[in-house]
Amino acid sequence: MDTAYPASDHPVSEPVNHDSYTDEYLRATLALVKTIAIVGASAKEMRPSYFAMKYLQGKGFRVIPVNPGVAPQPILGEPAYPRLADIPQPVDMVDIFRNSEAAGHIVDEALALPNRPKVIWMQFNVRNDEAAAKAEAAGIRVVMNRCPKVEYARLNGELSWQGIDSRVISSKRRKL
Repeated sequence: MDTAYPASDHPVSEPVNHDSYTDEYLRATLALVKTIAIVGASAKEMRPSYFAMKYLQGKGFRVIPVNPGVAPQPILGEPAYPRLADIPQPVDMVDIFRNSEAAGHIVDEALALPNRPKVIWMQFNVRNDEAAAKAEAAGIRVVMNRCPKVEYARLNGELSWQGIDSRVISSKRRKL
C-alpha cells in the first residue's frame, strides 16, 4: 500500500456515526486491511466492482472476488469463490457490492467465519443498520454507503487534482 495509517489496538473505541465518518476513522479502518473479499465482484470491465477491485489491487491490497455466478473463474488474476466460507484464507475486510437487504445475509456469513474480518464495508447506496449493529457488537468496524476505492484515493490526495473534493472544477490541471 502507498500509505501507512496508524491502526488501533481495538476495533472501535466509541460509537460510530454512520451518517458522517471522520477521516481518522476511515484511515484507521483502512490501516487494518491487507486482504479484501469483494462480495458481488463482476468479471465485466465496465462494472464498478471490477474497477474498484483493479484500483485496490494496484494499491497493494489482495482482493478476492466472491460471486457464485463467476466462480471458479478468475477475475483480475484472482480465483472467484461462490461464498465467503469458501475462501481458503482469512480476509481483513468484506466489501459488499450487493443491495442493502443482501448485506444482512452477507454480514451473517462473515460472522460465521472461523476468522472473522476486521472490517465490513458496504458500498455506495448500501446501508443496513441492523447488520452493522451485529458486526459492531462482534468487534468489527463498519463503514456504510462509501467506497473504499474512493475513500483511499481521497485520503491520499488522488481525487483533488481532477477538481473532485476540491470545490473547484476546471479543465486545466493545477500547477503543483
